[in-house]
Amino acid sequence: MITKLTLTLEKEVIEEAKSVAREKGQSLSELVENYFKLLIKRTPADEEHQLSEKVASLRGILKVDDDFDYKSILEEELMKKYGF
Repeated sequence: MITKLTLTLEKEVIEEAKSVAREKGQSLSELVENYFKLLIKRTPADEEHQLSEKVASLRGILKVDDDFDYKSILEEELMKKYGF
């Protein structure tokens, strides 16, 4: 089922998007729909592939105890840094 969607965007963004759609031989609606489909399809595995090779090679290198609570440590460090 096709449903109408109204978006509010800056005029320049709309003009550029229309230009890109024309270059691709698509309507602006098709361009937006394809972008939304791409967003919906993304999985955690897709995000992993977007890491640079160097960063990906570091993954898993740090070994910590099973009960390590990184969130509380992060919160503490942020409070120290920003003085909250």
